[in-house]
Amino acid sequence: MSQAPLDVLGGLTAEQFLRDYWQQKPLLVRGAFNEAPYPASPEELAGLALEEGIESRLIQEQHEAGPWHLRAGPFQEQDFQQLPPSHWTLLIQQLDAWVPEANALKQHFRFIPDWRIDDIMASFAPEGGSVGPHFDYYDVFLIQSYGQREWRLGQVCTPDSPRVAGTNLNILAEFEESARHLLEPGDMLYLPPRLAHYGIAQNDCITLSVGFRAPSHRQAIEGMMEHLLEQTPEHLFVADATRERSAHPAEIDRATLQKVRETLIHYLNDEHQIAHWFGRFATEPKNPSILIPDESLADTRQLLQAIQNTELLCNEGSRIAYTLEKERLCLFIDGEDMALREYDLDWVQLLCDEQAIALTAIHSLETRDDLQCYLLNCIQQGSLLLEEIEH
Repeated sequence: MSQAPLDVLGGLTAEQFLRDYWQQKPLLVRGAFNEAPYPASPEELAGLALEEGIESRLIQEQHEAGPWHLRAGPFQEQDFQQLPPSHWTLLIQQLDAWVPEANALKQHFRFIPDWRIDDIMASFAPEGGSVGPHFDYYDVFLIQSYGQREWRLGQVCTPDSPRVAGTNLNILAEFEESARHLLEPGDMLYLPPRLAHYGIAQNDCITLSVGFRAPSHRQAIEGMMEHLLEQTPEHLFVADATRERSAHPAEIDRATLQKVRETLIHYLNDEHQIAHWFGRFATEPKNPSILIPDESLADTRQLLQAIQNTELLCNEGSRIAYTLEKERLCLFIDGEDMALREYDLDWVQLLCDEQAIALTAIHSLETRDDLQCYLLNCIQQGSLLLEEIEH
């Protein structure tokens, strides 16, 4: 891959950024975008907040119910009419799933694997609007879309960092300012995990947050254990055919503990099972409501009838990935997996990289019943879309 400098990183190469900044320290990039991305206006964001299935939140710094008051959508128009003129924020999650122009922003960050991206959030606020001093456990690129927002950076936090009481937001009780940046449209600020930050709107403004998340240790352990439970037969037991006579019947001896340990390690060392679980986990849809079932195709016969002039498109909110280990190729789309053949790698990479592929490019689709059924299922659940190719 090219190691050319990237404008979005202020002239750094992806390698330099990942080596010197990623998960280590912030990076301010003035003019990261020659033309500030403006995928949605304040009015359009408010309209999205009225919709069922779209995650939205309103935060007011001062409210009769208490400071830093949080409400979750969907909202009604009168909710916005009753807001004060300043010091409130509207948040719209997963803007990339609903607005194509927001989804296109992800192309600038594909030097980081697709499965790491959480979503693109839009934050609209009038003057003084903020979500308070806080920290996150994920990496985020803050892109100024419209207006101006001042960002104050603080200390590196821990789970024990004191919080403000009386609110269900994680507002820091102590904020040790270390830097201050005013972002103009087109500017971008990268923040690593656990760095305290405090953004304050200087006027009507929109900030786009491109967030990247990895599974927590607890999520990984819990998810892998659930997967192994599904895969492990009930008739297998920890064996002790070499057991010796017990000198003390109540003792759980070292030999027994070693047998149990070896049994657990046997499953945890299974690379295929880990890859299988992680592919499904990493592609689970963040918001299932983005998957709108498509009932236009009743069976695989209809899929094959469209093969000559149709392409597959990924739903903009869907997650797609693949693994290739020990000649095992597996494709994952929104948590649905399909074991494929190694020679399928070309079209799988094309579909994952370009988010679109002509049906004629899929090897021997006409003769592969299992692949037809998999693609049909992904189309019917709304993960993949069929579109006629324009000539």
